[in-house]
Amino acid sequence: MDWSIFHWLNDATRGNDGAQDTAEVFNAWAIFVVVGLGGGLWLLARPGGPLRWKLATASAALAAMLGLGVNAVLSMLWFDPRPFVNHPAQTLLLVRHPADNGFPSEHATVAFSIAFAVFMFSRPLGAVLLAGAAAIALDRIFVGVHYPLDVMVSLFVGLGSALVVTTIGRKYVTRLVLVLSHVTDPVVDALRRPLART
Repeated sequence: MDWSIFHWLNDATRGNDGAQDTAEVFNAWAIFVVVGLGGGLWLLARPGGPLRWKLATASAALAAMLGLGVNAVLSMLWFDPRPFVNHPAQTLLLVRHPADNGFPSEHATVAFSIAFAVFMFSRPLGAVLLAGAAAIALDRIFVGVHYPLDVMVSLFVGLGSALVVTTIGRKYVTRLVLVLSHVTDPVVDALRRPLART
């Protein structure tokens, strides 16, 4: 089943240069956009004001780190060769990638961890990031480096990591945000003043 779904999705762009180019560009840049949006939320917070956006940013960063840690453990427990290793003649590989363990997907884990963490603080923005994370996960199949199971597990790793950080770890994240705010608030305030005058 995993191979059948992979083959159907991965083969969808075969012979379509425009779709393949889009998949390659999206693969190269989308994860940076998600990370940038998650991190950029810190700048939305008014110095000395509510902590919502700062908590979203810190939670997203910590959830992503936790998710990658969980991935490292899972990859030691289960080795799953990438599709282009198992089926070199049948896989449409659009990017260069080492023939290492494909389980789970680090790209998808980071994207889903950030998206779910932000969703806990802002459903509209979180929904947008979740759509982006889902697109990143699908694109990893389109470019030929992951099976559907790899990215599906990453979705659950991301969700679990975000829940741990935003529930069990909430008070610790809040303390961290308060400490970091003492450093960043003067900088953000200095950047906002010129913009407020225009």
